[in-house]
Amino acid sequence: MARFFHNLNELYKFRVLIQNLVVRELKARYRGTVLGFLWSFFNPLLLMIVYTVVFGFIIRPRDPAFNQSPLLYALFLFCGILPWVWFSSSSLESANVLITHGNLIKKILFPAEILPVVTVTSNFVHFSFGLPILLLFILIFGKGFTAYVFLLPLVILVQYVFTLGFSLLIASLTVHFRDIKDILSNWLTFWFFATPIVYPMSFETIQGSSLLRTFLNLNPMTHIMQGYQNCLFFGSMLRWKRLGVTFIVALILFFIGAMVFDRLRDSFPEEV
Repeated sequence: MARFFHNLNELYKFRVLIQNLVVRELKARYRGTVLGFLWSFFNPLLLMIVYTVVFGFIIRPRDPAFNQSPLLYALFLFCGILPWVWFSSSSLESANVLITHGNLIKKILFPAEILPVVTVTSNFVHFSFGLPILLLFILIFGKGFTAYVFLLPLVILVQYVFTLGFSLLIASLTVHFRDIKDILSNWLTFWFFATPIVYPMSFETIQGSSLLRTFLNLNPMTHIMQGYQNCLFFGSMLRWKRLGVTFIVALILFFIGAMVFDRLRDSFPEEV
């Protein structure tokens, strides 16, 4: 435990380096593109359009929460897709981040743990660019806001800790087991559909099956996504107990990820 807090303190000391690397990552990602940082919004927007056409206009939303409106369904989708893109992009990039930056890891004084932190934080910045557009669409579609929108930072905090813990674990294990990169991409596809993003928890099929409800409730991302949906789309109070348990799970995952990363740290230069 003392080692864990020592590493956290060391991470804080490198906050300026983390900031500089995040800025460099953001500039490098869209260097040479015409739209630049606007892609941070257009990527989830285009994904939202695809799912809206398929599930909104072709299959049609059947849940009463959408009032048979594909536009309201598109708004519901965006409330989930935007944070999911942050999580999935961070996870996939973290799986390869230590291998990609092997030249930095081989330097004796370079703290390797900041690389997953930079990855998660830079994707959080992309998420932050898209969030104001989501808020604008909520106003355009006439949903409006309630006071519960001010609870959104708490949901973001839970997701940041959970994503960082998962990314630290994936980054450290992938150095030794390269197959994880391919497994992860398929696992995230399953995880996406096992999370209430394209459907609400009030969906008739879910409410009619206690086994399915239990399965979905065991998924930490379920409660994170419901937090976004409650704050932004439904305008209702967060489910404090479930989000609180999810935060505890996120802290445990962060602790495990950090300890595994620290345990394998010395082997990174040889493996990359």
